Amino acid sequence: MLEKFFRISENKTTIRTEVLAGLTTFMTMAYILAVNPSILSATGMDKNALFTATALASLAATLVMALYAKLPFALAPGMGLNAFFAFTVVLGMGHSWQFALTAVFIEGIIFILLTAFNIRELIVNSIPMNMKHAVSAGIGLFIAFIGLQNAGIIVNNDAVLLGLGSVKSPAVIVALSGIIITGVLLAKNVKGALLIGIFAATIIGLPLGVTQIPKGHLVSLPPSLSPIFMKLEFHEIFTADMLVVVFTFLFVDMFDTVGTLVGVSDKAGMLTKDGKIPNAKQALFADAFGTTFGAMLGTSTVTTYVESASGVAEGGRTGLTSLSVAGLFLLALFFAPLFLMIPAAATAPVLFLVGLFMMSPILKINLNDFTEAIPAFFTIIMMPLSYSIAEGIVFGMLSYVLLKLLTGKYREVTPVMYVLAVLFVLSFFTK
Repeated sequence: MLEKFFRISENKTTIRTEVLAGLTTFMTMAYILAVNPSILSATGMDKNALFTATALASLAATLVMALYAKLPFALAPGMGLNAFFAFTVVLGMGHSWQFALTAVFIEGIIFILLTAFNIRELIVNSIPMNMKHAVSAGIGLFIAFIGLQNAGIIVNNDAVLLGLGSVKSPAVIVALSGIIITGVLLAKNVKGALLIGIFAATIIGLPLGVTQIPKGHLVSLPPSLSPIFMKLEFHEIFTADMLVVVFTFLFVDMFDTVGTLVGVSDKAGMLTKDGKIPNAKQALFADAFGTTFGAMLGTSTVTTYVESASGVAEGGRTGLTSLSVAGLFLLALFFAPLFLMIPAAATAPVLFLVGLFMMSPILKINLNDFTEAIPAFFTIIMMPLSYSIAEGIVFGMLSYVLLKLLTGKYREVTPVMYVLAVLFVLSFFTK
């Protein structure tokens, strides 16, 4: 049944490969189960209820991706978007967390409508091919940077913004050991190298104190959602603040998701000859549904996760990969301590090496035409430096339009790109 539904053989994969890919993706993104409640609880929301909301929203959205879009991408509340929710909207602007949840809910409804009328798909398809290759490479640098930062290999440095962490740090030792072990396995073409690397690094972390064995019961019922479930308030939906907040959520989520879908699809060789993502509309609907449903549960914007690239790197090509991820989110509800014992230092090697895998489409970029090369380079370099996939796309697409326009190649720019360029410029004034 799985073979027929997901067309496993047609996609040149196997059930074992797909399940293994799903496990790898889950392991690289399971941190969200701990991090999202930690961030959002700063607003006064119940931390235990947030764990349940995070797991259920991720489960539901990824299930839609698996069964409707049939693509190997996982979804969860987005990093960056949850920080904007907590530290800007609530703690910065002084609004209630209920106000912020309502903004997320409205964003989700708007996304469902935009997806239904093919507007989001139109945007995805309007991105030039060279830019799509650049998005993949940019995401590669971005997630490698996240991995290095999570392990403490790269740290904040007041003098030069970023610097090298202490190589004597236990977390750094675990991460570097994981990179070498996984690298050897990859060089020897060992199946499941990334997942084995995660487990190896986790074990190395035990004597170093990086991996903490959970105390108490490993199995428990998930915490109640009641403190945050359906806590929406609509009396401020027509205010200027609500307009700005909803627009910001829309803008960042739109291009984070678009960037992830394009970049990971390109790396997986899933793009069609004319650069389109298969089942793009269904994939975009998955995160629109996830965002709306997540707001009702009590969590921030749900988006497609860039860590999905780790599963794709393991050979995941169908919805069975994401179905496996959804199943693991379900298990996580009852085995939270077990899943959360894997430290960030143990998943950092996978993010670093997947970053390497994501760089390969850079070879397809035309570097001889500066109206193509400069926007591509802007896209690649701005993602890690601005810590945002969306900002990388903005700088890349804006420079693309301007360079084509000013060099007389304006016919190479689609009408959609011109409209997006205007919207990008306007977005700078809402920040």
